[in-house]
Amino acid sequence: MAFMKQITLFLLFMTLFSGCDFVFHQAQRPEKLGNLYIVKKSFSQLPGFKTLNYDAILQNFQNNCKKSQKIYKNLCEKSLHVNNAKLFLLQNFTPYSIVDKNNKDEGLLTGYYEPQLHASLKESAKYKYPIYATPKDLVVVDLSSIYPELKHYRLRGKIQNNKLVPYFSRKESQFHDLNASVLCYCDSKIERFFLEVQGSGKVILDDNSTMYIGYDNQNGYKYASIGKYLLKKGEILPQNISLQSIKAWLIKHPSRVDEVLNYNKSMIFFSKHNQSATGALGLQLRVKSSIAVDKKYIPLGNMLYLSSKLGNKKFNTIVFAQDTGGAIKGPLRADLFLGSGSKALKIAGKLKAPLKLWLLIPNNKEVQK
Repeated sequence: MAFMKQITLFLLFMTLFSGCDFVFHQAQRPEKLGNLYIVKKSFSQLPGFKTLNYDAILQNFQNNCKKSQKIYKNLCEKSLHVNNAKLFLLQNFTPYSIVDKNNKDEGLLTGYYEPQLHASLKESAKYKYPIYATPKDLVVVDLSSIYPELKHYRLRGKIQNNKLVPYFSRKESQFHDLNASVLCYCDSKIERFFLEVQGSGKVILDDNSTMYIGYDNQNGYKYASIGKYLLKKGEILPQNISLQSIKAWLIKHPSRVDEVLNYNKSMIFFSKHNQSATGALGLQLRVKSSIAVDKKYIPLGNMLYLSSKLGNKKFNTIVFAQDTGGAIKGPLRADLFLGSGSKALKIAGKLKAPLKLWLLIPNNKEVQK
């Protein structure tokens, strides 16, 4: 009997300690949804969830539904007849923490904004830097019909001697006449570059009229950070790096502007828009609600819960994946839209904060294990 009692106590001990650890790891085992690793959670585990403005989030969800009906199906229609926005979220969605392949759940949040440029429809000594529409000879090849695993990738180039060859890089474009319409000519090569980085902008023309432009296509080269280039060259200290410090360095060193800008071979082409700050999903971006993501992992239109910091303050909210960006790579990476003007620039240029993301999955959608 004593021996059996010892065995019972031993098993109880293992259950309380080793067993708990085993159960914990089983509960935290990531599931697979497309290219995304996720771990099931509850709304009570989301930091700051109780303090959200649920009515504003419901409005943002309804707006997002204009381009994401396939993702949310009947929930878009259901949201139009909701009396309790918080209850709508709790009853219809389940949060899943996004993790990497090593089960780590922390990534990086940066910010972007809508820049304002001064330009003219006519080229002149002042307005001499063209902002191009997509070139007519740019060829975009989609291989997904042949190789479904490549659905997130595109080949871009031009036809030369019956072969697809790389399109002009940023540097090469300076020495060739692109087969493209010019939307306008701006007065700053530096501001044009940062327009490309942000993806959309407000153009004030010399006749005082306004033109909104946004991303339309790209020349096929991967984005390369000029900030990292300046860090590598020892031109800016790591603790001082920001959009503002990079721009200040470029203005201070005019003879090296081309060297630095051409490090990023990627070049963006634009189209005219009817509204300000339109993202890749085709919706007007909303301040502190729209994010740019890597659509290889998070398809556009998805609703997520975001936890990070803005300055010294905690920032917890529900956001919508409505845009993309060349620098936004990986499952735990997001770029938060912060609006237009100098105030937005001040925050966006310096934002670099730890990030946690939860994908809010409709309860009627099965997770692919």
